[in-house]
This record gives sequence, structure tokens and C-alpha cells, in this order.
Amino acid sequence: MKRLILLCLCFAASPALADPPAGFEARVEALRQQLDVPGVAIAIVEDGETVLARGWGVRAAGGNEPVTADTLFLIGSASKAFTAAALATLVDEGRLDWDDPVIEHFPEFQMYDPWVTREITVRDLLVHRSGLGLGAGDLLFVPRSNIPRAEAVRRLRHIAPATSFRSGYAYDNVLYMVAGQLIEEVTGQRWEEYVVEHLLRPAGMLRSTSNEPARLATPDRAQAHARLGGPIRGIGTLRILDERESLAPSSAPAGGIASSANELAQWLKIQLAHGALPNGEGRVFSEEAGREMWDPVVLLPTRSSSGPMAVLDPMFSTYALGWSVQEYRGAKIVSHGGAVFGSLTMVAMIPEENVGFSITVNSEEGELVRGLFYELLDHYLDKPRGDWPEKLAEMKQQRIAAAVAQLESAAAQPAEVGPSLALDRYAGTYSDAWYGDIEVALSGDGLTIDFKSTPNMGGRLEHWQYDTFVTRFTDPGIEPAYVTFALDADGKVERVTMKPVSPLADFSWDYQDLLFRPAAE
Repeated sequence: MKRLILLCLCFAASPALADPPAGFEARVEALRQQLDVPGVAIAIVEDGETVLARGWGVRAAGGNEPVTADTLFLIGSASKAFTAAALATLVDEGRLDWDDPVIEHFPEFQMYDPWVTREITVRDLLVHRSGLGLGAGDLLFVPRSNIPRAEAVRRLRHIAPATSFRSGYAYDNVLYMVAGQLIEEVTGQRWEEYVVEHLLRPAGMLRSTSNEPARLATPDRAQAHARLGGPIRGIGTLRILDERESLAPSSAPAGGIASSANELAQWLKIQLAHGALPNGEGRVFSEEAGREMWDPVVLLPTRSSSGPMAVLDPMFSTYALGWSVQEYRGAKIVSHGGAVFGSLTMVAMIPEENVGFSITVNSEEGELVRGLFYELLDHYLDKPRGDWPEKLAEMKQQRIAAAVAQLESAAAQPAEVGPSLALDRYAGTYSDAWYGDIEVALSGDGLTIDFKSTPNMGGRLEHWQYDTFVTRFTDPGIEPAYVTFALDADGKVERVTMKPVSPLADFSWDYQDLLFRPAAE
């Protein structure tokens, strides 16, 4: 970035650093190899110009097809800003307002509490203050689903809140599904078509996709990877995940965009210009809408770290409309991360410096994404390099080691007691109001479990202790769960509850929110 140097009579003030850090491309490649990441793509925008857009590594481990600036990566929850922008185009047209009650445009929509149903607004859908718990309802689409979006939205009325309405922050995905369905209710177009026609293509993002068929039809796409086979996810062999089952179509408004370094650079330019296209070619959304989407709505708790990591703790952290807005070393940062199993993304901007960048990887090495995020922020804010990827990698390994030790500790060893019933008496179909059915069956000399709303989510139930079993899913990418059968006074199964086995399980594995009862009830 070319900045003016202010001159005085006898000296000049030093300008903030401009352009990517010296040796940055070599550093990315060294980190990629050190952390065993298959592929990386990065874009950097300064003063409305792309100063870097390129890829490193390969699209799939073991292959030789290189990642380029045009390779599509799933960007996960960084898609939320696109859904907010799609709604902004409708606000610009006067077809809805941010503070309209959702039921004004979508009368069939219901939350658990009738009062919340009446009061919840379009803005509320986007800022994680509905009262739902962290990740509530994510099993409606994690790891995949056969439930259509309209049906998934209908089932939200059965998810009990964790807190009162607008009393606090808890990240969710399901209300972005509602936002996508709202767009369909208002326009008659599915979110997938509307966001392409009214956002991606006008923005000049001609190769980016909003649905799985379009992404899978693009040869130059990165494949997702995860480390599986160890005691917890993150340990074991780096495996290519089945990309046909990586994302439920119903969840696309929360995380379904796929894009490239070149086209994320275009998105960053538009965001930094509050909706204006580069070179004065028109607008995607109004300047007013652009500023509205960056306006903080919900205050988030801040961290309190110790040692060298304390510098990363923001003085304030907020959530706006599809964006996180927080302080870092005295500067305002507008950003959003994204995670789809096997892929990670960060999209970030420093508005006062007119700088933005995106980082995408086709694996689950968050230390690379988050580390380079801080490294680039430090560079553009003229701070010393903190070697954050290395420090975050060390922290990750410590967390993994602690989690493994917890699972292997004496306190975690099962009691040699149970089960209380003959195995066939656990068999049956059990229903949860928002998720749907599971089927427990006796097969050979053991039990099996099948999650009916989630294709290919099934496997053996291995006895753990008492009336608790552990899932041994056929798909190794699915987090194991403890499955506990509670009996009534007659020795019949009255309910079934679950919780993740891994202390580090992603919050989207919200097994703890399920309450199954015999389907006959």
C-alpha cells in the first residue's frame, strides 16, 4: 500500500508498513510443510488493489494438482456475511427492514416461546442473541442431513432456549437457515439462486458457488482433510473426507459458499468500499447497508490470557450482521472465521488502513489460519512479528495432550457394571422433537444405532458402563457419543440421552441437547 510520508522541516515520520511482509510467501510455504497442511490460498487487498492472490500446496493430499488463486475452498461461516448482504439488497429495495418481525414476512415461522416468535426480528436472526444455546440444533445438518431447509426451520419450535431472549450471546447456525428461508419467502427464489443472481455475479465473483452441485462441477476445487484414527479428532492419519457428504444443503445460508483467493479479494474490495464495485462500476448494496452490517449489536465476553498470548486479548469484542467487530492493538478489526469439517477460513479487514485479507486451508490446522491472521494484523499495524502460528500450534498440542490424558485417566475408566437389561430390550425407535428418530437394533451379538435424519450416520453401540454405551460409527469423521438409556420402574427404557466423548468435540456435535423417548410415546 502506497502511503504519503508527511514531511516536516528536518525529519519525516515513519509510515506504517505497506504491502505483504517481506518473505511472506516463503513463510507460508514453510508453515504449510511444518504443519502438514495440504493446501493454502491467501488474498491481500490494499487501497482497493489486490497485492497478493495465490495458492500453495495441493488440492488433495497425495495428489499433484496445485492450489491456485482460482481454486475453490468451502469458506464455512464466512458465508454468513453473504447472507447478511443478500438481506441488505432486500432492505435497499424496501422489501423488508432489519427490525421487521420475522413473522411479518414469514408467518409460519415459530420459536419455542410464542412471545419470542412475535418479537424476533430480521436483525435478531443474524446476531446470536435469540436465547438458543451454543450450536443448538446443529445436528439438523451436521455432519449432513436429508431434512429440507423448510422442514429444519419448522423444527426449531421444539428447541428449548438456554437463556432469555436478547440477554446474551451464543453462536448459532440454525437462525441463518431461517434467514435463508426468509429470503425465499420474500422473493420466491431459493437462497442458493438469490445469492448468486443478486450478490455473487453482480460482485464479479463469477466462479464462486452457493450449492454443492455447482461446487462439485468445478474441477479446480480443494478437497477437505482431517486427522482421524487417534483417540480424538486431530490425532492420527491425514485423511481426505468424502466431499459429497461435507455439507447439508439446508445449512448453506450459514456456511455454504465456496470461493477462491481471487474472488475473495473482490469481496474484500466491495466490503471495504461499503458496497461499491471497484473502478466505480456501480454498487452491490448501498453505503448505508454496508455500514449497518458493520455496526456492533451484541457485546461478547473477552478473554483474559496470561503470558505472551495476552496481547491477543481484545479490549472489546462484538458481533454485527454476519461480522465480528473487535479491537486489536488499538485498531478496529472486522472479520469472520469459517469452519466446515476439513476446511477452515478467515476473512478480515482493518478498515482504518483500507486493508483486507483472506486465508483458506483444506484441513483443520486452525493454528495456521489464526496464526497468519494475527501475523498479518501485526504487519499492517506496524507491530513486531509474534510467531503466532508456532505459538498457537504449541497451545493446540498441549490441549490435545490434556484431552487425551483426561480420556485415559483412572477417573474416566468405566465401571464393570451393567448393562441392566438383555440387549434386545434396548432395541427400538426413539424420537427427539427437533432432531427426529434414531433406531437401536440388535444385530448379531451387539447393538447398532442409526440416526435416521442423517444419512450414513450409524454404527455399533459398545457397552461402556451401567446403561451407557459408546457409539462406534462406521464413518470415522463423526464424533463418538456416550448413549445413556434411562429406565422406568418397570425396567423399560423411558428416555435416551447423549453427550460427546471427546472433551474437544466441536460445539456443532450438540448431542447433549437431544432427548429421545420411545417413538410410541
